[in-house]
Amino acid sequence: MKCSRRRFLHLVASAATLPAISGIARAQPYPARPVRLIVGFPSGGSVDLVARLMAQWLTETLGQPFVVQDQPGAAGNIATEAIVRANPNGYTLGMVTTANSSSLTLYDKLNFNIIRDIVPIASICRVPFVMVVNQSFPAKTVPAFIAYAKSNPGEINMGSAGNGTPSHIAGELFKEVAGINMTHVPYSGEPPALVDLIGGRVQVIFGSLPAFISQIRAGKLRALGVATASPVEALPGVPTISEFLHGYEVAASVGIGSPKNTPAVIIDKLNATINAGLVEPSVKAQLTDLGAPTLALSPADYGKLISDEVENWGKYARDAGIKVE
Repeated sequence: MKCSRRRFLHLVASAATLPAISGIARAQPYPARPVRLIVGFPSGGSVDLVARLMAQWLTETLGQPFVVQDQPGAAGNIATEAIVRANPNGYTLGMVTTANSSSLTLYDKLNFNIIRDIVPIASICRVPFVMVVNQSFPAKTVPAFIAYAKSNPGEINMGSAGNGTPSHIAGELFKEVAGINMTHVPYSGEPPALVDLIGGRVQVIFGSLPAFISQIRAGKLRALGVATASPVEALPGVPTISEFLHGYEVAASVGIGSPKNTPAVIIDKLNATINAGLVEPSVKAQLTDLGAPTLALSPADYGKLISDEVENWGKYARDAGIKVE
């Protein structure tokens, strides 16, 4: 069967358009499929709560599922290594926390460097630390707590989210500044530490506020002070610890990053979407209610914040004399 000249030319023209059509198919708008959001701490902790809130916003706004995957262990370092080794295509993101910043000082043999190997995408919030005790503990103020600790050296059990975590560092720094001795009891995250604090097996925790605020409001725990420069809106009437211990102040942040070499167009799109969520009334209200005020920054400014935290939290860890094997 002969092919007419017109038919032949039509087939040639159609074939010529195939590469262009294939290129368009490959260049679908990001995201074109589900995105993993890796969290280095257990479900129910502060970082997990913030991650799930932001994942919901990203899912609703960008039209693809952002799936939170908890990979706890080693103060978040297991999850961070998984992020660093992922394909830098925007489909594996990770929560970046102050624990990543302090790890550079605490761990000598990390297989990654948070500043070198993670691209900052967007900060989400500031996370206040709160000094919290169970309701049966006799001290009801920071000065009374210090006096009790000095009268009972080593008898107070201080829980934390784990060796080398910010809650551990915050507690050890308090011991150093207050001149007291407490026994450190590390847990595998904030949720199990919270259970034992309520049960009285540990007496105090210097924890990130979102993980403890509901139990404080329910009257199961007592907040003695916050480790911020000024009082926290979510805890009216609770003083700052620095009112009693001059200079005691620790601040943490939570944000999102991705492996280095992630395309700039993806980073910029995610940054714009996250920052839009931080001013959206319902998202902002939920973070504020958790005690985690929003913090919207550009990728460059967030990168500077991470570098500052590496320096500051490294100093906190050294001042507190913390060693992690």
